[in-house]
Amino acid sequence: MTAERFTNGTIVSYPYLWRWQADEGREHGEKDRPVCLALTVPDPRQNMTHLVILPISGTPPRSDQIALEIPDLELRRAGLSVFKRGWVTVSEYNYDIAERSWYFDAGQTPRGWFGPRFLEDIRQALRPILAAHAGRIDRTR
Repeated sequence: MTAERFTNGTIVSYPYLWRWQADEGREHGEKDRPVCLALTVPDPRQNMTHLVILPISGTPPRSDQIALEIPDLELRRAGLSVFKRGWVTVSEYNYDIAERSWYFDAGQTPRGWFGPRFLEDIRQALRPILAAHAGRIDRTR
């Protein structure tokens, strides 16, 4: 079951589609990258798990992006120790449905997880983006 295996804060690989790529008309991300499943929302009536997916990068964010720097402890928890520094972008996100996805590999093993405090920081930063219905890149098509 996806909802049990992939919970909020799980770090997995995913071919994240950046906003600038979507704006160019691309439908596929260039490569698999580490991402955070910021929200996993099960819908048992439809047997679906809605995913809010945030990209993780070892490159500092551009001036038009909002991102949180990932503390060293969280890099280790998340299985991202190869990064000297890392950021999770919250100004955009991919929306997908785990059970119907062309992109999400439900058979993969999670790399790690963000701890509850850092995940709450992420959610606080993401909340106005979600409330404004901004930054969403729909990957369900």
